[in-house]
Amino acid sequence: MYLSVKTKFCSFEEKNAFWVNMRDVLQFKSRSIMAHFFCQHTTNAPKCYAAIQNEITTMKDLQTKIDTLQNLLIAIATGGSCEDEDYKNLRNELLNNTEIKSYLPEFLLTIRTSGQFWQFIKFKFSTYVERRQYLWNEFSNVLNYIETKQNGIIDKSTSKSIEKFSQEYIKLQWIKALERKVDDPEGAITTARTLIETTCKFVLDSLSVTYKDDLDLPKLYKMTAENLNLAPDQHTEQILGGCQTVVEGLGALRNKLSDSHGKKSSYVKPTSRHAELAVNLAGTMTSFLLETYEFRTKKV
Repeated sequence: MYLSVKTKFCSFEEKNAFWVNMRDVLQFKSRSIMAHFFCQHTTNAPKCYAAIQNEITTMKDLQTKIDTLQNLLIAIATGGSCEDEDYKNLRNELLNNTEIKSYLPEFLLTIRTSGQFWQFIKFKFSTYVERRQYLWNEFSNVLNYIETKQNGIIDKSTSKSIEKFSQEYIKLQWIKALERKVDDPEGAITTARTLIETTCKFVLDSLSVTYKDDLDLPKLYKMTAENLNLAPDQHTEQILGGCQTVVEGLGALRNKLSDSHGKKSSYVKPTSRHAELAVNLAGTMTSFLLETYEFRTKKV
């Protein structure tokens, strides 16, 4: 892919825009899969999936338009050009969105044409590097807001699912995981694993299934899945096989990055993106297991 991008696009701005779009597509697909994953076994699955999917799609469309406007302005600021109508249309649409207006760069309020922007930027900074950095900084607030909102869609839906079961310890672990994602990534990763362990034990206890207290997470999940009729060898659905992979992956991520083990001198501290991954996966798995437990017990 790198070679095709290298030959297809000439300028830095074109290549940057391509990779930004690829990043966003991958993020969008992963969030869409997560939304489908924990909604598919709920009682109101179609409504649940449709509502989350629509909200994610709205945020994705907004992010695409913001990225496009940012890239248009970078092109102008670094010797390129764009259609004035493209700038005007994007500017008007984004400024008319009351949800994000306060997060947009202030200069958009007064600079109404691409020509006016060129007059503004060429005197403000003399080099291309300074102009690019300025625009990236100016758009960072609104892009961070959009990304946080997309993550919050999943968090909010998971919270609703957990709330239904009145299990204070599960709820506490979920809240702790959310609170630690940014400021304490190591603690968030540890709590994410604890969340799944606690959920598995709740399900097994509720079904009167005995298990060893020191059972590791993959085995604990496998036992839970079997008792919920979710084990991959009992179904043909590929996604159920993926559940086991998610659990094993969380265990590996926790062992590598969390604060539950002593550290080597070469230890690399986990970042908020590692914590975001672990907490989102754990929340999705927890919702899935709880909703499936409710579905199975109602059928009995």
